[in-house]
Amino acid sequence: MAAPTDTAPAELPDPKEVAKTYAEVAQRASHLISEHVQRQLKKGVAAPADELGIAQAFMDMMAKLLANPYRLAQTQMNLVWDYFSLWQHSMLRFMGMHAAPVAQPEKSDKRFKDEEWQEHFLFDYIKQSYLIAARHIHDTVCCVDGLDEQTQKKVNFYTRQYIDALSPSNFAITNPEVFRETVRSNGQNLIKGLNNLLRDVEDGGGQLRVKMTDTTAFELGRNVATTPGKVVFQTDMMQLIQYTPSTDKVAKRPLLIVPPWINKYYILDLREKNSYIKWCVDQGHTVFVISWVNPDEHQAEKTFESYVKEGLLAAVDAIEKQTGEKEINAVGYCLGGTLLATTLAYLAGKKEKRIASATFFTTMTDFTEPGELGVFIDEGQVSSLEKKMFERGYLEGSEMAGTFNMLRANDLIWSFVVNNYLLGKDPFPFDLLYWNSDSTRMPAKMHSFYLRAMYMENKLVQPGGIEIDGVPIDLGKIKVPCYFISTIEDHIAPWKSTYAGARNFGGPVRFVLGGSGHIAGIVNPPVANKYGYWLNPAAKLPATADQWFAGAQQQAGSWWTDWHAWTTAQDDEQVAPRDPAKGKLKVLEEAPGSFVKIRADARHAA
Repeated sequence: MAAPTDTAPAELPDPKEVAKTYAEVAQRASHLISEHVQRQLKKGVAAPADELGIAQAFMDMMAKLLANPYRLAQTQMNLVWDYFSLWQHSMLRFMGMHAAPVAQPEKSDKRFKDEEWQEHFLFDYIKQSYLIAARHIHDTVCCVDGLDEQTQKKVNFYTRQYIDALSPSNFAITNPEVFRETVRSNGQNLIKGLNNLLRDVEDGGGQLRVKMTDTTAFELGRNVATTPGKVVFQTDMMQLIQYTPSTDKVAKRPLLIVPPWINKYYILDLREKNSYIKWCVDQGHTVFVISWVNPDEHQAEKTFESYVKEGLLAAVDAIEKQTGEKEINAVGYCLGGTLLATTLAYLAGKKEKRIASATFFTTMTDFTEPGELGVFIDEGQVSSLEKKMFERGYLEGSEMAGTFNMLRANDLIWSFVVNNYLLGKDPFPFDLLYWNSDSTRMPAKMHSFYLRAMYMENKLVQPGGIEIDGVPIDLGKIKVPCYFISTIEDHIAPWKSTYAGARNFGGPVRFVLGGSGHIAGIVNPPVANKYGYWLNPAAKLPATADQWFAGAQQQAGSWWTDWHAWTTAQDDEQVAPRDPAKGKLKVLEEAPGSFVKIRADARHAA
């Protein structure tokens, strides 16, 4: 396997430079190993623990699997037959004859996009051998008789992690692109890759944190989060940003955006051309957004109720003071939507109408089917997590980010391993991945409540299941018009689960299903003209998500325009534009504000 003939081999590197590079790498590696040993000595030797319950799940699976030797033998015979077919296929390819492949990757699988995976018979053999093994391993363990549902989900998830990790695309000698680059550069890509690996271990304080993008290429307020505005209010929990109007008239009701505190708000304000915040301003909304604090040990005792009262309701109070309006429209994204729903039920319980309409982006209120995140949520894992959280007062942002990355490991982990460590390239500047890497912490008490009351016990859908400041929460009492937008490929808030939650509301609900996933399906501006969305014209939501989809009609373009028509229909009264600097609240600083700039890898919040 030689490098392509049209690529001239690189000149041999200077031996002195090679020696210097190796010496630097060796010195850094030695330093890291020494530091790691010292840390371990301080911690002491701990007995191996199975905090995630992985070992127990696989032991249970093997016990059930071995109880059915006939099925196991049949699986082995099918595997042998597929490998025999692959051998025949490869021999025909070797002799220059055409042969239909035994196994092919999904069209969406980017790991095997290099032409050599198809054109070169040896790489084609390696690829198909892997795909055959992966399919048979998955088929063997995916549906084991007698295994309980939670254990089966755990086995499926971690089997997929194992299969993805062992892909031939993740190894230098079996990845044709890496092989070519190694020959072309005389191995300099691997030296550079090792340097990148050591850098990421150093930056992670001894733990590997794969760098996804060039973080130095972005600065909040300069080339991301650039929509003009002012911070006009803040509490212990959040800053409230009001954006500068860009139209001659604005909607009478202000619009409050409630982002999840699990991430930072500027996913809705990355660039001018795809900023939902900027677009709303340009449609004539007086836009406010909550920028949550990045908590540390000082917020350890903050609860879910704190986020309702010191966060969302405090923002509503501030907006009323700033604008004089007693009613607003509100938008909640993901966990921010769960908070918004809880707050709406709280206000309904107190017979107060301060939020006139509500919009929910990919929001779960019924956690019966939480999707793959449910793999991480059981008594053993939550108890272990609580122990860590209560010791330091918060959940580390990197731990939560790692969990989400595992849901799409090939895209969010292994592609960067190949690019950074095998090809020796620096990560590409990408604003979305900059945001994705800008993780936030979770207050210990709040997150414990959220995991147990919402995910494990599903109390939010139970009338009176939870209380906020003594008020029983009942979603059925929410009578204001609601707009739900979910996305068909969402792996964090599965759309059928969000649909089930939407049916618990007591007022008129418009449910819309967008294309793509949790982020791309929401950040989908009209100018992009991508993905489309589905609407069901029925006046009432059908009993199941499948019934709703069967009667739905696909629409072209972005759901943003449908939402704007819906929210305008609730109240089309307009007033003069509101300058944030001329309201009754004092301007504290320019947007995007200081709270959003506090990174989770800083030791203490400012």
